[in-house]
Amino acid sequence: MRSVKAKKKCCRSTPRCKACPVVLKRLADSGLATRESKKVYLFSAKVSKKALARARAG
Repeated sequence: MRSVKAKKKCCRSTPRCKACPVVLKRLADSGLATRESKKVYLFSAKVSKKALARARAG
């Protein structure tokens, strides 16, 4: 399992960065990540490039 710590605040740039809290929440909502604490998310499997691109584009 890989853990990712979210940034403190979203910068709202396009596309959003990989450590953006909005992107991590979108991945958690789609079932690709689980939230461990307020800012830490765990990935059980490797996230595909397409899924990450969809979450960043939103």
